[in-house]
Amino acid sequence: MPTMTITIERTPRTLVFGGETLHVEELGVRLPFARKPESLEEMCASGNARIFITETVEMTPAEFDTFARHLYLSREWLRGKGGNIADGVLCVEVHAPGRPYLYVDPSGGDFARYVARLG
Repeated sequence: MPTMTITIERTPRTLVFGGETLHVEELGVRLPFARKPESLEEMCASGNARIFITETVEMTPAEFDTFARHLYLSREWLRGKGGNIADGVLCVEVHAPGRPYLYVDPSGGDFARYVARLG
C-alpha cells in the first residue's frame, strides 16, 4: 500500500498572560476536540480549535496504545497542564511511530480531558 506524507506547518508563538510568557508552537490546522473520551475508539469530536503545543511526548507504539486505550487514567506527566488561552487550546502533543498525533488538553487535571486527533 502506498504511503502519503502530509506536512503541517508549526509556527513558533509567544503568548503572554497574567504577566507570564509562554513559548509554544501553533499547529497550522484547527482540530475538533473530544471531551473526556475513554479511548480513541470512542472519540466523538466537535468544534474547531487553534492548537498551541506546549511540549511533545514521544512514546513507543506499545506505550501509545496503552495510553490511547485508557485516556481517562491519571498520569503525572499531564498534571497541571493545558487550558484555553488566546482563542486556542494549550496542548501536550503525544506521538509514536506509526500512530496518529494526539493533542491533549488536561485543563489543569492529570488525565486526557480533551483530545484532538491528527491522522
